[in-house]
Amino acid sequence: MYVWSKRVVVTLLAVFGVLEAVLWVTATGESSSVLAVRTTHWLALNYGFMLTWVFVWMFDQARVRGKNVWVWLPPFLIAPLPTLMAFVLILQRRAR
Repeated sequence: MYVWSKRVVVTLLAVFGVLEAVLWVTATGESSSVLAVRTTHWLALNYGFMLTWVFVWMFDQARVRGKNVWVWLPPFLIAPLPTLMAFVLILQRRAR
């Protein structure tokens, strides 16, 4: 069963790229952040646990399909969302 279509993934990657560009352009301001340190730490902790959970899922999916997941680790650490989308699309290709 194929859950993701290529059109949806390309659209999501394009939106991700645009939002990332907007973030980089607006983040160069000189004002200080309004987030509390505790909030920032809580967000970072949750994000780290989410990345761990997603990579464990990727490991399980690759193991089931007989693929090597460790080649996906470096790009996953740099850009998790686009790597996850590419991983899902590549694993969903029909076997020849």
